[in-house]
Amino acid sequence: MNQEVCLIKGGIAVDDRGNLRFVNDFHFEGVKRFYQVENYRRGFIRAWHGHEREGKYVWVPCGSAVVGAVPLDAEKGDLTQVKKFVLSDKSPSILWIPGGYYNGFMSLEENTRIIFFSTASMEETKGDDIRLEYDAWNIWQEDFR
Repeated sequence: MNQEVCLIKGGIAVDDRGNLRFVNDFHFEGVKRFYQVENYRRGFIRAWHGHEREGKYVWVPCGSAVVGAVPLDAEKGDLTQVKKFVLSDKSPSILWIPGGYYNGFMSLEENTRIIFFSTASMEETKGDDIRLEYDAWNIWQEDFR
């Protein structure tokens, strides 16, 4: 498995029957479990959650979210260390966050759903869980362009 954060891009096929969303280059490598998160409102932040060993694939099948990844050894507040992505059902892709990173996300739309595919079982993840406050790296402001 790649030990760098990377985005696996997919696509959408549309015809007179409807649409099909896909990420054909995702292979479920090492996945042992998955879970879905849905916040009650837009703009809700869940961050920062780190792991030494556990990796996660992140997919947004409904809505959109800002997702961040930061190395565990990064200095709090150092935004140069943050890898920031916008994941959306309008542009299918899966984000790989390997062990050695914190991750966090914020829902950008109502009814956003995020699915995490984890490389660790519940038993394996015990003791490999580091949590920081949501604003340790405050990437949650909108970038006006």
